[in-house]
Amino acid sequence: MQEQKRRFKAVINGKSYTIVGPGSAAHFEAVTAMLNERLAQIKGLAPSLSSEDAAILLAFNALSDAVKIQAQAQRDTQE
Repeated sequence: MQEQKRRFKAVINGKSYTIVGPGSAAHFEAVTAMLNERLAQIKGLAPSLSSEDAAILLAFNALSDAVKIQAQAQRDTQE
């Protein structure tokens, strides 16, 4: 059974977005909080970055983490 999609209003980096997808409100709130925290960390380390550049670095870091996790999962299944 597919999980029902829901609409969630998130404020990310001071801008409002409507997110549509499966997941609970608690899940969306946790992701939004983590996203804002990581954007603030990036901007704190490099205050001259534009919001767009900070978002691109955040996306790169997130995908890099996902690749590492996927590689580790593949190694674990081969053992």
